[in-house]
Amino acid sequence: MLRRATCPRAGLAILTSRLRAGYASTASTSSEQAKLDSKAFAKTLQLPNTPFPLWANVADVEGKYRASTCDSLYKWQWENNKGPVFVLHDGPPYANGNLHMGHALNKVLKDMINRFHLLQGRRVHYIPGWDCHGLPIENKTLKDLKVHVSQLSPSEIREACQATASNEVESQKAQFRALGIMADWDSEGKIYRTLDHKYEMRQLRIFQKMVEKGLIYRHYRPVHYSPSSLSALAEAELEYKDDHVSHSVYVTFDLEETPNETLRSMLDSQDVKLLVWTTTPWTLTANMGIAVHPDLVYSVVKSQEGVLVVAKDRVEALTDIIGETEVLAQLTGQDLLGTSYRPIFSALPNASTQALKVVPASHVTSDSGTGLVHCAPAHGTEDYQAFRAQGLISNSHSMICHVGSAGEFVGSVAEVVGEEAAEKLVNKSVLKEGSRAAVDLLREVGQVVKVKRIKHRYPYDWKTDEPIILTATSQWFANLDDIKENALEALQEVAFIPPISRNRLEAFVKSRSEWCISRQRVWGVPIPALYEIATDKAILNSSTLDHILSVIEKKGTSYWWSGPVEEFLPPSILGDLKAKDLQASDIYRKGTDTMDVWFDSGSSWSMLPDMGVGQSPTRRFHADVCLEGSDQHRGWFQSQLLTAVGAAPKTEKPSSPYAMLLTHGMVLDEKGRKMSKSLGNIVSPLTVINGGKDKKKEPAYGTDVLRLWAATVEYWRDMSIGPTVLSQSAESYRKIRNSARFCLGNMDGVAGRQQLEKVPREKLDLIERYIMHELYKLEQTALDGYTTYNFAKVANALTHFTNITLSSFYFDITKDCLYADAINGTARRGVITVLNHILDSLTKVIAPILPHLAEEIHTTRVGDATSAFMTPWTPLGSEWHDPTAAAQMETYMRLRSSVLAQLEQARMNKHIRSSLEAAVDIVIPEGASSDEFALLLQKQGVDTLKTLFIVSDANIVNALSEHGPTEGWLYNGTFKTASGLELAIRVHAAPLHKCPRCWTYTRPEEETLCGRCSNALHH
Repeated sequence: MLRRATCPRAGLAILTSRLRAGYASTASTSSEQAKLDSKAFAKTLQLPNTPFPLWANVADVEGKYRASTCDSLYKWQWENNKGPVFVLHDGPPYANGNLHMGHALNKVLKDMINRFHLLQGRRVHYIPGWDCHGLPIENKTLKDLKVHVSQLSPSEIREACQATASNEVESQKAQFRALGIMADWDSEGKIYRTLDHKYEMRQLRIFQKMVEKGLIYRHYRPVHYSPSSLSALAEAELEYKDDHVSHSVYVTFDLEETPNETLRSMLDSQDVKLLVWTTTPWTLTANMGIAVHPDLVYSVVKSQEGVLVVAKDRVEALTDIIGETEVLAQLTGQDLLGTSYRPIFSALPNASTQALKVVPASHVTSDSGTGLVHCAPAHGTEDYQAFRAQGLISNSHSMICHVGSAGEFVGSVAEVVGEEAAEKLVNKSVLKEGSRAAVDLLREVGQVVKVKRIKHRYPYDWKTDEPIILTATSQWFANLDDIKENALEALQEVAFIPPISRNRLEAFVKSRSEWCISRQRVWGVPIPALYEIATDKAILNSSTLDHILSVIEKKGTSYWWSGPVEEFLPPSILGDLKAKDLQASDIYRKGTDTMDVWFDSGSSWSMLPDMGVGQSPTRRFHADVCLEGSDQHRGWFQSQLLTAVGAAPKTEKPSSPYAMLLTHGMVLDEKGRKMSKSLGNIVSPLTVINGGKDKKKEPAYGTDVLRLWAATVEYWRDMSIGPTVLSQSAESYRKIRNSARFCLGNMDGVAGRQQLEKVPREKLDLIERYIMHELYKLEQTALDGYTTYNFAKVANALTHFTNITLSSFYFDITKDCLYADAINGTARRGVITVLNHILDSLTKVIAPILPHLAEEIHTTRVGDATSAFMTPWTPLGSEWHDPTAAAQMETYMRLRSSVLAQLEQARMNKHIRSSLEAAVDIVIPEGASSDEFALLLQKQGVDTLKTLFIVSDANIVNALSEHGPTEGWLYNGTFKTASGLELAIRVHAAPLHKCPRCWTYTRPEEETLCGRCSNALHH
């Protein structure tokens, strides 16, 4: 085995700079020796040489490789890869506004997955999509036009929304491209938009199948309604806030008549009132009854507010509301049933005086309030269900509702409070001034006991961040009770990352019994229902849909809004009208509701079979992976599942449209706060890539640094980003880049250097076998991380390998061998062999995360127009797994730490400036013949020690040897092997002189160069 001398990084850097600058250097060996020409030695060194820059201009480099590693690469792999298809189904973001960091994280994670599967030889199917309908697009359009919705006709709004959505798609497409996302962005059919005609037709066919299965129905009932969006909302579109403030009221209702004798006798001599608490005083105009639980015990108490009926268990808790009380009687809820009371506003001029009843309801408890519940079936789901169960609601006209589409009191409230009082309510928001006005009326009639400000949990519209109301409207629903068990069964075959996210999705599905799918929006896919004008009866069945959809197929969904109603009437209905000489437009009208945008995006799975990548005998699922934010458990993840199960034939086994769901968290600022304009803490992905106005404060990091950040975070949790985090990512990127540059600067066959014969594994030195073992471990860790979608595992292993294994260790101890050894020396060729393997594996490991850097490395090395992704990732074979070498090197590294500590002492005491000025003796005591490490030391010899310690001389001596320094400075230390054998360490001055070529102290006084350099120059 050839000896490998070493030179520390600092010393060799100084030598190289001096030689290149043309400085003269002399060998101070004897007075007779002439000055030596350092330039001559510079020409004999194998100094690094590569066009690969230390610092890249990220805009130039990434721009150079963008097309070849994104659009062109996607097309190439789809046409040329022969492996199985891998489908990552893209959840469509809203085509609305610039990208935020959540968009960037989402798309980069998807791209890393796709690129890894491409390197595994698979054909990647990835079609980016956009959600183009609904409120966000309408709001954006109206804002851009600077008009109110009332200033434009519906057709004008639709036309403007179409243009806005199309423009926003193009804008976001350009921004996504800047993230280095591999896709065919421009070819027809290689992206999808929910406004595209083919997409809308697939969605309407799904709707038709659900109609045919009896899953779609229309109902007038209370729904979540957003005044700020002017539309009904599904549960999935709600966001609950715990700090909502309401002004709740305690009010009384005067009893009028009762079948209960005890109460009747009290009423003969005094007023008796029912005490009720509500957090929505505006709903009191719609009161239709007061509910009690038949099994609860109620007390009739005398208080400062008069004689009141409250739940027995609530009397003590109500002391601060009604004061001290005296119990006059006790009754059950059953005893109160049938009792009538006067409407709460009956004292107002011309107000309604029709008595109302106490009714039973199982949802009433004594846990809060008074134990009596004010019922407004138009504004409460439980109230509505209780009244329906008792037959108290027969049709939409039997429910009281005074709330309009903007969440305001409408004129019909006069039927309850009278014309004069109604003037104080009409056109006022029930959530704001209307509620206050209602309380003022209650005070006017003397029914208010107390107004109490409370903070409680309340639903908000997640798009507008404004509170919603429950109010009765006619809406279309999908019956989920009939399919939820099938949906849950289908989820059993789906994998979840993180696993706990399964609970979240299953809980959402279990909790829903119906899905409100209609919206009162202008811009959207129509619900193609016909209505009888006289009765408002809806006509929606398979027959009508067959005809309507055939018209829409030919003329587009826009024709539903503009075309005459007779074109959409099936021939059978049209024939009857003609026979009766009736005009279709006098009898029927087209519906104006649009579909919930979650139905839009939830239908996206249906395009995959049409593209030839859906379920088949070889594919159990349409999509292999879907990846979105955690909020999509109540959104797109759920709507895909429900539409797929809902549209499936009843005879088929329930099947999910996706095989695996990955969930990522929110991107927060460095302080862990949600990003918002008000806090001024928004980090834009394009600013990270291109830099801000002040490049010192906001440097242009480039796409790959942003992608590296995305790879380092545990994406399944909320994560932070900011200047500090980005600076750390940039430093990690620099270390990876410099590792590649070191390899490219020294490898054979690059930058005009000749190809060298590689050294077979069995002839490699221990250090090289150890580095190859570590490289094998890196690859296996990376493969496992990518396969399990744990990118942080990959990034951490990559950073450790480049920072510690390579930069701080292997590159440091191999520079002298690479630069100064004979070009064909065995030791040098061994290092070159390892560098080739390192760059091979490193390029594949980084490629999914850092595609631009991988392409730059590949081009520098290969020099052709191919892509780094065009050759599959073939990992190192298991023969490189060498735990023996790793164990041996672990002991060597511990010994190295002990020696370096002694060298540092010598440096601190100014005995040396460089470790090359020192020599190290390792003294083995007697009786060490059975110690494994002592035997290994003697087998490996001194060359391994010189390399590891970066010294000019090393000796392995026994305790009886006379070998050692006879004069000068000396440092002593000890080292214990695994068996407990104690080795002595001696650090002293190197005995020979400095070689002017390699700077090691290995030159005999009478020679011009050291033996190694002389040999290198003559071979």
